[in-house]
Amino acid sequence: MRARLLALCALLPAAEAPAAAEGPAPAGVAPQVGPPYVALGFENASPVWADSREDGVTRIHLLYDHERGSANRAAGHLHFRLEAAPGSRHTLEFVNLDNVWNGRPGSVAREFRTLVVSQDGREWSPVRPELLSTNRVRLTVQMPGPQLYVARVEPYRLSDLDRLLARLRASPLAAVETIGRTVEGRELELVRIGSERAPFRVFLRARAHPWETGGNWVLEGLFDRLLAGDDTARRLLSRYCVYALPLANKDGVARGLTRFNLRGKDLNRNWDRPADPELAPENAALEAWLAAQLQAGRRPHLAIDFHNDGGGQLHLSRPEVAERDGYLARMERLEALLRARTWFTEGSTKAAFRNPGSFGDGWLERFGVDAVVHELNVNWIAGLDEPPSARRWREYGAALAEVLDAFFGPVPAP
Repeated sequence: MRARLLALCALLPAAEAPAAAEGPAPAGVAPQVGPPYVALGFENASPVWADSREDGVTRIHLLYDHERGSANRAAGHLHFRLEAAPGSRHTLEFVNLDNVWNGRPGSVAREFRTLVVSQDGREWSPVRPELLSTNRVRLTVQMPGPQLYVARVEPYRLSDLDRLLARLRASPLAAVETIGRTVEGRELELVRIGSERAPFRVFLRARAHPWETGGNWVLEGLFDRLLAGDDTARRLLSRYCVYALPLANKDGVARGLTRFNLRGKDLNRNWDRPADPELAPENAALEAWLAAQLQAGRRPHLAIDFHNDGGGQLHLSRPEVAERDGYLARMERLEALLRARTWFTEGSTKAAFRNPGSFGDGWLERFGVDAVVHELNVNWIAGLDEPPSARRWREYGAALAEVLDAFFGPVPAP
């Protein structure tokens, strides 16, 4: 496995990879001679800048996005295209990796254990970079052709969401509604799979942080399984209904940001109080939707907020609420089901962990919803002993369909 990862830029076939919006480099453009050109003129590209040292190393400088009213800053999204002579070798160094999280300085360099490359922006292969210091990571690539895409994780763009929504709108078992708009006016789509009259309801959210694409692939896998049309799918949809906000931070995804929305708000924070519609219209729209669901007697029985990090755990909420012990027992059952029926092995956060104001914490404390933040390990799937991929995350989503069925248990008596 390690030898396969170290075969940098060996472009292996990748099943079920997305169609790329950007496509090949423009016809008639001669390959770059000398240092590679770092191209950013395509969808979801990172706002990086590059320079070349005398020793031939090309430095990729990540740009921070900042949180309003705090010292927090983030740089971790990578998605750019190299243009250079076919067969040429290039050494890249990624710098500006000193982030600040919850007021604590720390580098994201150690999180850059696996990256992905693609010749066409559609089929991606894992590569293993080298950690040079707490703030520098090196990757050496050989150009398989005149262009090579490099990304932190397999991209999932607004165009990928548009294709998904088109498929869902064509299905009689799915519904798509607009519940609000982002800072820049993009529509926020809320997806429903199944009937609102189903006995159980689950809410799922992805991409509160723009770089974290894993949740989108999980949602696609779950949706496809539930809409497969076989007997199992019909039985599952008779048991529960899925609501999902697949792209919570659409502006950040469009602009290639890392963590915050365009007003400097972290959409996985401040759920301990009402959302500010000026600063976080994305959260305000979701909160209004949830309030309407509660008013209609359709409280979600479970809510999962999907993220990516280097740990891959379930982040359990522990606010001081009367139902906390029951919540923790139900989350223990969820973890056991994930271990038994998927490749999940990472477990959950320790009893001392608390992250006030996060999605999981706020939805439990304010709305009485069993909610959890589910981190997907961006570097390694321990249960499979391989790096993550869109294909594997889609498989996880498909298996999650059965996990949810078992989690909800028998239908309560009327």
